[in-house]
Parts: sequence; C-alpha cells; structure tokens
Amino acid sequence: MSRYRLLCLGDSYTIGEMVLSTENFPNQTVNLLRQSGHEFENPEIVARTGWTTDELQAAIKQHRFQDSYDFVTLLIGVNNQYRGEAVEDYKPQFELLLKQAITFAKGKNDHVIVLSIPDWSVTPFAKDRDRNKIAAEIDNYNQANKNIALAYHVHYIDITPGTKEAIHDKTLIAPDSLHPSAKEYARWAEKIYEVIHRELQ
Repeated sequence: MSRYRLLCLGDSYTIGEMVLSTENFPNQTVNLLRQSGHEFENPEIVARTGWTTDELQAAIKQHRFQDSYDFVTLLIGVNNQYRGEAVEDYKPQFELLLKQAITFAKGKNDHVIVLSIPDWSVTPFAKDRDRNKIAAEIDNYNQANKNIALAYHVHYIDITPGTKEAIHDKTLIAPDSLHPSAKEYARWAEKIYEVIHRELQ
C-alpha cells in the first residue's frame, strides 16, 4: 500500500515556532491519521517564521518538491498584516499560492485545506499595541482568504475564533507570549484530521 503525502505551506504557525517539531500542527495531524490506520509519510513543511506571501512564493520557486502530494495545507498572511501591507496586495498573492497548492495536490481542490490566520491581538505580546486595530485587520485578511478559498472550492477551516480564547486561557500560548502552544495546535490538527479522514473514506 502506498503511503500518503501531506505538504504544508506557511509561516511560523505552520513550522510551529516555540514548540517541538513533533508538536506543530502538521506532525500532530499526521499522528492522528496514522492512529486511524492511514499510512502517511512525515509531513513536508515549507514554512519559516516571518514569511509573507511573497517570501513563501520565493521559497516555493527554490524548493525541490516531490512529484505530487495527496493533501496540501496553506496558512499565510499574518506577516503581511504585521508589516502593514494592504489586504488588496495580499489577495492576488494568496490566490497564486492557492492555485499552486491545488496543483501540488494533483489538481484535487477537495484535497487542499486553507486555514484562517490566528488573531494575535489577544496575546500578551500585543499588550502595548492597538488590539482592536490588529483584530480588525486580521478579520479583513481572513475575509479575503476565505472568499478566495471558497471560489476555488477548497476546504476552509476557521481557526480564528478558537485562537481568541487565549485572552482567557494562557495555556494556548507558547512561552514567547505570541505563538500558539502545542495544545492550541492540537485543536487545529483535530480539525484538519477530520477533513482528511473524511476525504479518505
């Protein structure tokens, strides 16, 4: 039996800044799938802390990919927002990345999963910043990536409401007071697992 391949494209939220590599959401997702009897290779991750959409795009051009993947996740945009870039500039860049993700997934739209951008306005890191402005900008970015995702008929997982709970539950935040903890990533992994498990039925 051939083993499935999962490709994950993104930034610090995908690579799992401040948590063990086994605790990021790609690895937690694959572990859940393996526990259900699905044969998966270790996830392939193309992500780095700080990357914007255009930096991810540049990395994709340099990366040596395998011939194809069974599932692809895409989570990108927080650094565009953090740097104050306009959402109108984000839209075409995100759309191009999504089209590439679909190509990586052998053209199967329903094997691509877009995750919304977490709301970091609730983290201790943002305590001296305009939390309302950050939250509003994140919402605008997420409305954009959701609309594009729906237009391409891929799966869209809205993880943002859950990330807002970190304002009351600090166990959802990593030691750097900004990134998600392994506990938070586990919640994302469960949602991704459910989508992939369903597609493999």
